[in-house]
Amino acid sequence: MRKTILFSTVFLGSLVFSQQTHVVGGDKDVHGCKASAGYTYSQIKNDCVRVFEQKIKLKEVSSDKSYTTSTAVIFSKNMKKAEIFIPDESANSIILDRQGKSKLWKSGKHIKDSYVLVPYKKTGYQIKKNDVVIYQ
Repeated sequence: MRKTILFSTVFLGSLVFSQQTHVVGGDKDVHGCKASAGYTYSQIKNDCVRVFEQKIKLKEVSSDKSYTTSTAVIFSKNMKKAEIFIPDESANSIILDRQGKSKLWKSGKHIKDSYVLVPYKKTGYQIKKNDVVIYQ
């Protein structure tokens, strides 16, 4: 009888554990964005976005890694701010401010490195980090 009760308990316990499922995309950040589904929070859009789906995408210029990364640029409606998503930075994105009426956006002094977004050729942009082009 004891063997039957022990066997039944083990069997029921294994059924309970096998019925537990892991939810894909259950990794929401503080803004509700699911990183496993490719979402990150955009400060300018005040919403979750997929960086790889944005209109303005830039590729890494040179890398000592075995892979290259890409980034995106999102502008505010009035074009006074630009948001860039740098994969190596601890922050998800960096906000750049337009410098006067020029087409030049710079990071604030609160950022340890200096980032600048400038037009490149006729339809593109470059991102410079400490005066070195890192994306275009």
